[in-house]
Amino acid sequence: MGVEPIGKLLLKISFPIMISMLIQSLYNIVDSGFVARIDENAFTAVSMAFPVQNMMMGLALGTGVGMNSLISKSLGEKHYLKANTAAKNGILLSIFHSLLFVLFGLIFPRIYFESQTDNIAIINYGVEYLTVCTVFSLGIFMQITTERLLQSTGRSMYTMVTQILGAVINIILDPILIFGLLGAPKLGVRGAAIATVIGQCSAATLGLYFNHKYNSEIEMNKSKLDFKTIKQIYAVGIPSFALIATGSVAVYLLNKILGKISTTAVAAVGVYYKIQNFVFMPVFGLNNGMVPILAYNYGAGNVDRTKETIKLSFKIASVVMVVGVLIFQIFPRQLLMIFNASDQLMEIGTVALRIVSLSFIFAGIVIVSQSVFQALGNGVLSLVSTIIRQIIVLVPGVYLLSLSGNLNLVWIAYPISEIAAFVYCIYYLKKFAIRKIESVNIEI
Repeated sequence: MGVEPIGKLLLKISFPIMISMLIQSLYNIVDSGFVARIDENAFTAVSMAFPVQNMMMGLALGTGVGMNSLISKSLGEKHYLKANTAAKNGILLSIFHSLLFVLFGLIFPRIYFESQTDNIAIINYGVEYLTVCTVFSLGIFMQITTERLLQSTGRSMYTMVTQILGAVINIILDPILIFGLLGAPKLGVRGAAIATVIGQCSAATLGLYFNHKYNSEIEMNKSKLDFKTIKQIYAVGIPSFALIATGSVAVYLLNKILGKISTTAVAAVGVYYKIQNFVFMPVFGLNNGMVPILAYNYGAGNVDRTKETIKLSFKIASVVMVVGVLIFQIFPRQLLMIFNASDQLMEIGTVALRIVSLSFIFAGIVIVSQSVFQALGNGVLSLVSTIIRQIIVLVPGVYLLSLSGNLNLVWIAYPISEIAAFVYCIYYLKKFAIRKIESVNIEI
């Protein structure tokens, strides 16, 4: 961490995480592509379900981050009993969180979709899909928890294997269960949801096996809830969850606003977020590699290496985003055809993808900056940045521009919101991050 060339070190740590995240993004695109072949209403329903699924993912990831941090710290301090307690309570929290979503899935799916649209076909599709995903949510919670347990002890390669298994099973089962191939019943949207949870449960099972077989630092036996440990897990995990939850709330509100104009506009937003993930995930993977390098060198008082890590991360993120912009500008129709776009979706979506993708130019710097703030101990700056771009600027911007009646104008809110977050992040990079890094020399 302290001597190896930053570029080589960043690539070595980030690359496996980037591949894992790209696999997840590819699976999401393929999954939605199969659903879109039922009809546009089915795809729109799945798009509207995204905020709830993202909320589940956010809660699982946030808890995993808190658990992971506590385990790694405890192992570094040779407090093995404390590390085991953190692992066991992380698993118990996963079970508890899944029960919350089981309750949601049994009571609220229809209410949730009726709050966004009055299209009966979309509502019925959405209830079928979201009920299965939430009632059987234990799979996603346990998958992420077992993967974070492996990462906490340096066994990240095993997490890639579990993710690949889950994605491959899902992709194989999707057409079989959706369209009734190979003698299977034709289940439509419900089949897509069943394929998803089977993939998640399979990955979780393999994750449990890997932890039992190879994760010797952590014991996976029974344990009672330890509220002091849970408090420590949440103290670290809640800010990470809040970042993702903010995005979920924003997408839900956007669906409500756009649904009043056109359900096809909601589908266009769904296409954007599915493909956007494929562009953004390499940057998120880069951040996962950058943070420990940055934190280590900052802690060691190595100002030059700390700054070099930030600068190189900015350059790589910017290159990735420029490539993303070019793809969206040149191939919008081809991207939309992945989702079997109707003529109307093609017309709306082509304009939307080209305008919205302009925000990528600023997004790379914003995403890296947020991780810099977190690595230097100020997660609040990251959270405020997300709130600015998603809630304060984007949602009101979409609403106000929608009043014009010109759908094409609505998409301009995306670049505007990203510019606002960009200005905020640049300001605090200078005022907080760089000053804090340079103050290390004075303290030493």
